[in-house]
Amino acid sequence: MGNVDGEGFIPKHSGYRNLLSYQKALIVYQSTVSFCRRFGRLIDPRTQQQMIQAARSGKQNIIEGSAASGTSKEMEIKLTGVARASLEELLEDYEDFLRTQGHEIWDKNSKAALAVRRLAQAPSQNHRSHTSHTSHTSHTFHTSHATYDTYKPYIENRTPETVANIVICLIHQTNYLLDRQIRLLEQAFLKNGGTRERMTRARLHARNRAD
Repeated sequence: MGNVDGEGFIPKHSGYRNLLSYQKALIVYQSTVSFCRRFGRLIDPRTQQQMIQAARSGKQNIIEGSAASGTSKEMEIKLTGVARASLEELLEDYEDFLRTQGHEIWDKNSKAALAVRRLAQAPSQNHRSHTSHTSHTSHTFHTSHATYDTYKPYIENRTPETVANIVICLIHQTNYLLDRQIRLLEQAFLKNGGTRERMTRARLHARNRAD
């Protein structure tokens, strides 16, 4: 359904696959599954399950929030916040792993962390350009150059210390995007209201056209 003024109250949205936050969360999920598979001997089974579930929750709640965006901005904001909280829980699990194993947690401005950040702009064979139809999140709606394949040589071949730190960097990137996304959604809600307000405006417009 359209979002043309007066002709509808359900706005267009590009879909979760075009959300950069989703693309990053998907990489975090795939990396976490690989991490737990490779280094399961170093992590108790319950923690492994919790890590994979937290990574999946981050990804899935972005999907659910995007699906809800057309009919409930309140629910979109809530689910995006749940995604953010799930990834924060996962971040703590990775940091706990490094602490208990006696490994260093990279400083965000360290040479290694900056190298991971640069990988986000690496060319990808799967890169595609997309244009957003949703202005309030326009700069969170574009396809990243990076996919899991960008990080795969490192995630699947490096030491547990290095892999855990790489995933921590990816979680920080994802959380940064989600924080921006939530702020923009809140601003758009304050400015334009939710579905009820749009429905009221659509009814008034329809009545005015009928007169």
